[in-house]
Amino acid sequence: MKTPKQAASADVQKKETLNVAIIGFGTVGSSVAKILSSHPAPGLRLTHVYNRGVARKKVDWLPKVKWTEDIDEVLSADVDIIVEVVGGLTPAGDWIRKALSSGKSVVTANKQLIAHHGLELIELARKSGRHIAFGASVAGGVPVISGLQEGLAGDELSKIYGILNGTCNYILSQIDKRGISFSEALAEAQKLGFAEADPTDDVDGFDARAKLTILARVGLHSDGKPEKVLCRSIRPIEAIDFVYARQLQSTIRQVSWAELIGENLLAAVQPAIVSESSPLASVEGGRNLVMSTGKFGGEIIFAGHGAGGNPTAVAVVSDILAIARAKHGGSNGLAEITAVPRNVTNNYTSRHYLRFIVKDRPGIIATIATILSKNDINIDSVLQKPGYSDASLPFVITLESCKSSLVEKALEQMSRLDFMVQPCVHLPIL
Repeated sequence: MKTPKQAASADVQKKETLNVAIIGFGTVGSSVAKILSSHPAPGLRLTHVYNRGVARKKVDWLPKVKWTEDIDEVLSADVDIIVEVVGGLTPAGDWIRKALSSGKSVVTANKQLIAHHGLELIELARKSGRHIAFGASVAGGVPVISGLQEGLAGDELSKIYGILNGTCNYILSQIDKRGISFSEALAEAQKLGFAEADPTDDVDGFDARAKLTILARVGLHSDGKPEKVLCRSIRPIEAIDFVYARQLQSTIRQVSWAELIGENLLAAVQPAIVSESSPLASVEGGRNLVMSTGKFGGEIIFAGHGAGGNPTAVAVVSDILAIARAKHGGSNGLAEITAVPRNVTNNYTSRHYLRFIVKDRPGIIATIATILSKNDINIDSVLQKPGYSDASLPFVITLESCKSSLVEKALEQMSRLDFMVQPCVHLPIL
């Protein structure tokens, strides 16, 4: 008796052309359609496009496609590969489950869905004798997923880190270059299309957290719950922080990192001080950069455009082609993912940057130093530029290497001090 996988393979081999349907005809979906129509790959045919209010989405350069706003019409059609580029946990998750259960393979760019339910969907695909590919879910057009799965399969990776959100990178770059406020940089990013009308997922780290969860699963074979990953916003970062960062021969970036520490997975997404000599510091605008550290291969860097219709569509179409090769019995680049459940910790050890804004008076440094000392924390340096009002005076204290939990405990105690104008900005120095 044939297994489901063998039966599925036999069915596909009878069929020379594979039909493709796109769910979602926005920026990415339309770019996928353009690639498939302008550079058609042998054995692939785009047959269906689904979108709500589909009449307003129709284009004359796709004359032989069935346009529909009935998702059941797509899921029940003679389609081999479903491309999901709608996003979100629901209803996209239900659509993908139905597609896999009905014998269709799936390509998705849905980072939140893969972060929260990826292993479940991979197992469902396996049981159905089909594939689910998600190379576009992290870093857009940068082939980091396939690179970790295949290109570095022979190594033993211990750490993955980088810049995973182009919106944050653009905003921080503008604050740095022009000395503008966060709100000004955000408004500009929204006007240019770098940021959504509601930028919460980007600037507060939830977008990068989902991507980091996927990278840890693929590269470190470690499965941790996304909500356990430390997430800190870039909203508190001001131009003065870049002034002080430059005094440290550094800049500020939103950095995501995951590292195996014994049986635990250290994982965090937050703004951080990075050296000007680091590859992270040179990443500008909407570009992404991912670095991996391996036991044998050392440090490897993946970099490129992390967002936008065309770069993301390239990753989607690459996954479609990989599935097509697999269905025809060829090499496909779709590796099995095995991930061990890990306890996620955010208690990292590093040097630390603390930026205070205070109502100036004698004894402030002494008071702060006393609290730090009682928490077994050593001061490395104190930085203060002249020319600011005594009513709102910024200064920076950098700390010697220590656990972040000690710093957080000290900062909680400092928050009750009457000279504090606003909460301290705490950044790791990487």
